[in-house]
Order: sequence, then C-alpha cells, then structure tokens
Amino acid sequence: MQNAGNGDVDRQGLSYYPWWLDNLADDATLEGAAMNGTARGAETVRSIVVKARELYGHQDFSYAGDFGDDGFLEIYDSSIHGEPLKVVVTVTRNAAGQAQHLAVLHRPRNAMLLFSRLMHEKFAGTPVADHFLAEDES
Repeated sequence: MQNAGNGDVDRQGLSYYPWWLDNLADDATLEGAAMNGTARGAETVRSIVVKARELYGHQDFSYAGDFGDDGFLEIYDSSIHGEPLKVVVTVTRNAAGQAQHLAVLHRPRNAMLLFSRLMHEKFAGTPVADHFLAEDES
C-alpha cells in the first residue's frame, strides 16, 4: 500500500491520503453505485470525496496502488454509522497524469443506500444532492 505520509490514520496506524484528490483534471468525473448520474468537474468531485471521507467511521486499506498503464485502485473496509462497508475505488489517469475518472463501488446494498441518503443530507440545498437518494426514495 502506498502511504503518503499525510492525511488520515486508519485503525492499523497507517497514514493515507489519496494523491489523486489534489490532482483532479478540471473535467474530472465521478460515478458510483450510491449515485444517480455522473458528477462532473474537479471541485464537485473533490467536494463529494471529502464529504464521503467524513462519513466513514474508518478506512482499513487492503490495497492502494497502480494497476495497468493509467489506473489506480483502492480497496478498503469502512463503516457508516456502525454498518460495515466495503469500498472499491478505481481512478483512471489522463495523459497528463491527472485523475480523470473515478468510479466507486460500495457494498453491501443496505450500507450503500444508507451512505447515499447521508450524502443527500450533507449536500441538501445544493445541486450535488440530486446525485444521491433522498430519505423517501428506495
């Protein structure tokens, strides 16, 4: 696992900060199982990732590193309000080495739906909220 030397410390005492969070292409995109549609733009993508990290009870990484010629992969366990959550993040780099496209898989389904509803609450009153489930949606 790559450790950046700054950022959050997980339950194993390892410090990790995603290099790509501060290296997003201006036209970066983010999509995921917990989302409706695709978020577009570096600032929007960054704001979603930062809020998501605030919700996680912890991040225990089993892998964070390169794959293929232009990919980066993160696999970790987490929790949302005490519910266990498994997360896989794929990052595709553009020719300039910037994070161009992110895809996030949360599982199991119940924890993913809880995550989506909580993200909707965090972004209430903003256009970003439309990417996540409202409390009365299923």
